[in-house]
Amino acid sequence: MKTAKAKIFLLEDDVNLNETISEFLEEEGYGVESAYDGDEAQELMYENSYDLYLLDVNVPGLNGFELLKNARKEDDSVPAIFVTSLNRIDDLEVGYKSGCDDYLKKPFELRELLFRVQTLLKREFSHVNKELIKISNDIEYDMLTNELIVSGKIVRIQNKEALLLKLFLQRKDEIIPHSVIYDTLWSYDEVSSDSALRTYIKNLRKLIGKEKIVSIKKLGYKFTLK
Repeated sequence: MKTAKAKIFLLEDDVNLNETISEFLEEEGYGVESAYDGDEAQELMYENSYDLYLLDVNVPGLNGFELLKNARKEDDSVPAIFVTSLNRIDDLEVGYKSGCDDYLKKPFELRELLFRVQTLLKREFSHVNKELIKISNDIEYDMLTNELIVSGKIVRIQNKEALLLKLFLQRKDEIIPHSVIYDTLWSYDEVSSDSALRTYIKNLRKLIGKEKIVSIKKLGYKFTLK
């Protein structure tokens, strides 16, 4: 029996998927506790301590978005991943605004889930109950309103640029593959665009500094606050 690396809480109303994810993560050495509806999940999250939340959204009782939103209001800063079939850009926005750190679309490979769990658990950045993230001495980002504050002035950015910036903030100093960026910015029924991504990168560089977003040839991009 492996010693648990971390304690994970799973909310998933599909019995088979719940068992599959739980067994897989337990085989990888994680401790897993699960629930099948939002009301039970809220009680368990209130009564126990976890290192990571994996939350479906469309579940009986309290939905995943409201569950996490309520947890954040109670100063719960445990990192959270939404694992859901919802994949419209509006759903992504609601998910991030409710306080998640990552968003995995169904269907998915178990190895991808493991990668995201490992990455998030070792990441210094996790969701904390403050709205402003400091980017530089005179630049901050408001995670709730999707606004940049540059030298005290509010600069609103479009949805995909906001999602991209949040991804960069969550995975700073990592090389983020193009595939991960495309999966974050475009839903399954949208066509991803290299030229559009370059435009978003260019726009963000103009606002926060060219040196902060580094292009890694053939691999992806790296965001640094140094």
